[in-house]
Amino acid sequence: MAEYKGVMVCGEISDGKLAASTLELLGGGRGLADNLGEELSLVLLGSGLGDLGKEAIAFGADKVYIVDDPLLKDYQTDAYVAVMEKVVKQVAPNILLLGTTSMGRDLAPRLAFRLDTAVSMDCVALDIDPDSKLLLQTRPVYGGNAKAVYVCEDTKPQMAAVRAKALDPLERDDARKGEVSAIEAGLDPSIIRTKVVDTVKEEVAGVKLEDADVVVTGGRGMGSTEAFQELEPLAKALGAAIGATRPPCDNGWVPASLQVGLTGKIVSPTLYIAVALSGSSQHIAGCSGAKNIIAINKDPEANIFKEARFGVVGDYKKVLPAFTAKVKELLG
Repeated sequence: MAEYKGVMVCGEISDGKLAASTLELLGGGRGLADNLGEELSLVLLGSGLGDLGKEAIAFGADKVYIVDDPLLKDYQTDAYVAVMEKVVKQVAPNILLLGTTSMGRDLAPRLAFRLDTAVSMDCVALDIDPDSKLLLQTRPVYGGNAKAVYVCEDTKPQMAAVRAKALDPLERDDARKGEVSAIEAGLDPSIIRTKVVDTVKEEVAGVKLEDADVVVTGGRGMGSTEAFQELEPLAKALGAAIGATRPPCDNGWVPASLQVGLTGKIVSPTLYIAVALSGSSQHIAGCSGAKNIIAINKDPEANIFKEARFGVVGDYKKVLPAFTAKVKELLG
């Protein structure tokens, strides 16, 4: 049986750079590896990867495994599962981390099945048990109303897919030393059953929702598309992204891409301003990682006040203009 050792991150590439989720995983993985006294490695799949291996070392990796092949230019399930299975079996990491991204959600369970192991999806915290040295994997349960801690005792590698912004990236250090190795993909093109025929990039004006440090979100109580436009002055003043709960998206007031929640996007900003939304468990599951929540709602019994650090009971139509004016005054 292989000796499983080390922490491995399955990396992703965005616009020719390491994705933000990958930098976060490297930061969290560095802590786990140091705790265990083991190495941190990163696997990068793609085509024309250039110096991304050196960049990964600057952000904490000890080793980087590069699999550069034209068939890996775009994410494709059959190809990526096959190559990751090969790399993981060759390297035999103790812990394997992926992001809870569109790629990670598709890849992680399939890869876990191939490796005959388990995977915890959508983790919000990772740690090492001081006694057993097993990976403690914390994830939300019951629609975000509670958190459960899982361990994988009997199979290796221990796999976890981690929610965006649950981990903190390290500061870049170009003086860090590491090793970059190439691994042949060895892909048989016949296993690839689908192909990407077109890619359409979503046009995002301003700050990208999932990357924003400040988010202003409107709920059902906004009432219309026009009402959502009233959030724009505050968002602009704070350099914030605008989000929405599910009802405004279902009603067509705003695009579905703005939905924050269990079935929408997961955000973890420093500041989350919740306007005219009740705070259902499904929505809270998407913003519970926010460091500070400010709620504006005319219903003093709204659940959002239980989650908020600060709250204003009142009609947003009256509160929001005054709040926006004060923010502009304080920011000069």
